Amino acid sequence: MTEIGLRLVRDEDLDAIYDQMRDPEAVRMAAFTAEDPDDRVAFDEHLVRLRTSPEIKLRAVTVDGELAGTIASFAVGDDTEITYWLGRDWWGRGVATAAVRMFLTTVPVRPITARAASDNAGSLAVLRKAGFRVVGKEVAYATARGREIEETVLRLDGP
Repeated sequence: MTEIGLRLVRDEDLDAIYDQMRDPEAVRMAAFTAEDPDDRVAFDEHLVRLRTSPEIKLRAVTVDGELAGTIASFAVGDDTEITYWLGRDWWGRGVATAAVRMFLTTVPVRPITARAASDNAGSLAVLRKAGFRVVGKEVAYATARGREIEETVLRLDGP
């Protein structure tokens, strides 16, 4: 039986997270990414902000103790949003769905929103399985694709 867990991000996780967040296929699927995923200095500065901001809750996602990715919640104006990123080795194995459900039990704010590129069927399925429902679509510039694309906005109202 696989054990999926959440824990604080550790310094020793950073190299693996950096590699996950610059995987070309993952970057294309996520679409809304860092301007230059290969810029390690910008990555390190970004992770310092994520790990030290009182408004951001960042956790490592683990599978049997091994780092699989990250998940976070953060404020966007008056709203709270959730985001996650898993290494490609973990895609399609139920890890994201379990991690999102687990993380949501630690974030009491409702409603909570999430966004995904409208062609990212995997992420949209994960969010729907966790109880999110589509509340809109927007067009925004996707850095990873170098153009504007459609983004699906989802919201979870209940527990």
